[in-house]
Amino acid sequence: MTDENKLIIERKKKLNDSREYQSPYPNNFNKVDSAKEIIEVLDSKSKEEAELIKKEVSIAGRLLTIRLMGNSAFANLHDDSGKIQIYLQKKHVGDTTYKLFKAVDLGDIVGVKGEIFKTKTGELTINVNSMVLLSKSLRPLPEKFHGISDVEIKYRQRYLDLMTNPASKEVFLKRSMIINHIRNFFINHNYTEVETPMMHQIPGGANAKPFVTHHNSLDIDLYLRIAPELFLKRCIIGGFENVFEINRSFRNEGLSIKHNPEFTMIEFYSAYKNYEYLINFIEQLFKSLCKLLSIGETYSYQDNNIQFNIPFNRLTFHQSIIENIDEINIDNIGDVVSLDKYCKKNNINEGKSNSIEELLLKIFEKDVEKKLINPTFVTHYPTSVSPLARSLDDNPDLCERFELFISGREIANGFSELNDPEEQAKRFKNQVGEEDELMKYDEDFIRALEYGMPPTAGAGIGIDRLVMLLTDTSSIRDVLLFPQMRPKK
Repeated sequence: MTDENKLIIERKKKLNDSREYQSPYPNNFNKVDSAKEIIEVLDSKSKEEAELIKKEVSIAGRLLTIRLMGNSAFANLHDDSGKIQIYLQKKHVGDTTYKLFKAVDLGDIVGVKGEIFKTKTGELTINVNSMVLLSKSLRPLPEKFHGISDVEIKYRQRYLDLMTNPASKEVFLKRSMIINHIRNFFINHNYTEVETPMMHQIPGGANAKPFVTHHNSLDIDLYLRIAPELFLKRCIIGGFENVFEINRSFRNEGLSIKHNPEFTMIEFYSAYKNYEYLINFIEQLFKSLCKLLSIGETYSYQDNNIQFNIPFNRLTFHQSIIENIDEINIDNIGDVVSLDKYCKKNNINEGKSNSIEELLLKIFEKDVEKKLINPTFVTHYPTSVSPLARSLDDNPDLCERFELFISGREIANGFSELNDPEEQAKRFKNQVGEEDELMKYDEDFIRALEYGMPPTAGAGIGIDRLVMLLTDTSSIRDVLLFPQMRPKK
């Protein structure tokens, strides 16, 4: 029998023993106060002032430290808002309650009532009058209470991480705050929040491999959403002028510190606008987020000093390659032989035959993105690798598209939308029969475009990567409560 099993048996015995004093899992304790509220009201008071107030509180939470001292004891009680110290004296609470307390273990959830006072060291403390065991922790907590070092446990058993690591919990509180701020920012700019399907009959809106499921009643295969783009554009066609959706999307691709097969992003579309509007709008969103989180113009992320000066840097797609790769210049950037030679030398493309534009995109993704540390909008991508974006009027080979990169990672992607149904149909048809990562022909979307879509600009921002950036975390798994993991054998 392992030590853990022995401890579990002992804790189960204590649970059975507690039945002598109370119901084992009561649900009638009224939690009125929180640790944060108590501290905010009384912590600034002197020891004498706190004692004069004689405030009685009712609070519940998990015990994470216990210090027994004969006929008295101190413990730290943690609730959703923070922690507060509690103090029990046998002569004050009586034999029954004190016996119950002596039987509690680290991790047990209790409810206590008592009066606030300050100890000789000035720590705000609850002098307990009564206590009830609300839930027994039958399994022992990890030995160290300042965080879990084993990442397997941290990600697979996130509840333990949240329980024992305040810094981890703070990341998820910030994530919630960031998403709420983004939602309010869009609503305050007259955007309407909408909801679109998460199961599609045709995968579309991005180039990615979809997850496939089956609907039994209809007897058809469906695809988990790659992106909500084509449905949000249908909303624009229907008469909404500003829409957004904070959505979960799914891509059947690899796992890494930057990728999770399901992820959160915000997509938004605005009629009678173009990609320049999107760039300015995203800059203002970042400005408001920096204000929210007290981030200055210089920000340190994972040892990179990032300059959040607005306006952000701007480079065209071709400029970004020329400026960041010595072997490629203005003379050979359009030479497929030179590009193919560079790709073979640097293990790009794996011997596949591609167009100049496709080679440039692969070179950009492998060797340029990682060098874009300060916020940079890369604009004017090749039209051939941007099937939903509007082409430039004076150069149909390039389009009104941008991507925002910060600290070497793509944060946002947007463009002036292609609203010519004949051109969109042509681009869809050019992809039919090709790789399963490419978008398929969406007949209904073409039909919708034929009713007329106004000039429109749309963009998507990756929420997970944005939270990574704004909380200085290195892995996407640290900003997802329950990241996807390989099953344990």
